[in-house]
Amino acid sequence: MGLLPDEFYRIGKLPPYVFAAVNEMKARLRSQQYDVVDFGMGNPDGATPRPIVNKLVEAARNPKNHRYSVSRGIPNLRLEITRRYSRQYGVELDPETEAIGTIGSKDALAHLMFAVIGPGDLVVTPSPCYPIHQWGVIMAEGEAVPMPVDNPPEYLNRLEDFYRKSARKPALILLNYPHNPTTATVDLDFFKEIVRLASHHGTMVLHDFAYADLGFDGYKPPSILQVDGAKEVAVEIFSMTKSYNMAGWRMGFCLGNAKMIKALARIKSYLDYGNFQPIQIASIIALRECEEEVLKIRHIYERRRDVLVEGLNASGWPVDKPQATMFVWAPIPEHCRHMGSLEFSKAILEQALVAVSPGVGFGPAGDGHVRFALIENHHRTRQALRRIKQFLRDARPRG
Repeated sequence: MGLLPDEFYRIGKLPPYVFAAVNEMKARLRSQQYDVVDFGMGNPDGATPRPIVNKLVEAARNPKNHRYSVSRGIPNLRLEITRRYSRQYGVELDPETEAIGTIGSKDALAHLMFAVIGPGDLVVTPSPCYPIHQWGVIMAEGEAVPMPVDNPPEYLNRLEDFYRKSARKPALILLNYPHNPTTATVDLDFFKEIVRLASHHGTMVLHDFAYADLGFDGYKPPSILQVDGAKEVAVEIFSMTKSYNMAGWRMGFCLGNAKMIKALARIKSYLDYGNFQPIQIASIIALRECEEEVLKIRHIYERRRDVLVEGLNASGWPVDKPQATMFVWAPIPEHCRHMGSLEFSKAILEQALVAVSPGVGFGPAGDGHVRFALIENHHRTRQALRRIKQFLRDARPRG
């Protein structure tokens, strides 16, 4: 009998990691030298633009940059992200009070929850959702109230209904548009209504804007901060990960409401000293000089979307083209739907050597779908499509 507990308090609140079964199977197949085409994790495969890398190398050679940085982000970096918001969205932000650098978007979201949510506070979360959107709330002792996101007008109706009928009002509304995993998108009028409701009821709003620059077919995802009065109730998280192919660099920002930014800064002052300073310096160059690279990255994802979706439809798997994100949210083909998303994902991996994310990993509402991440090139995608076509043919009932 050990002296330590078998389960720790916060760890006990977390569910089993649904993606683990698929990841273990993928690792086993690769160890056996099978060529798995991997659409599983949303992990950008492209290189970080060269000017950013060059600046990192230059800054890393300066010993002054080897010391502790500041948890809020260096002043010029905060200034540069506010300038980008001014250029892109016409939003004016104070770099001292309305912008903070974070160690990626997960750091911003999880630590903001710890800063502003108390035990038992209600937080409206997307359903289905990226796991941290629900479990970040629960780890902070809040109570998640999942709300379906696939139909934005219906979402607003449900939210208004919740305000009318619930004895307890939500402390915070957590949004993520363009949405991971469903790829749902909204227009600025949607955010206007969110801000109106939040202002009326005294509710905070957190918008995870991870896919800000990945809108297709002329669609430009709006920032919630474009709405008049949004800064009175809302913050937005922006990440360098997808826009600049900087996943491993872990550079993000939280922007907007000064009170919420101040609370996050206070929490972070106890927890970290910010990113390695050369990463912050290189991120200034990204924001200042690399907008053309962002356009190229967006175009790559758009073309990959076209190849994948057109190929799936040609294979007899009906899938709509997403308007944004780096994902395709695909309803499981009708003759395979009885399997559920986890068993379907295992089957397509085992039999077709194609890895996808089971929708149930994003919550029960996702179980009828799987998610493809657009992280394979055209050649590899077409290779996967040939295998998927055969897999679907073999899976059809005989007779």
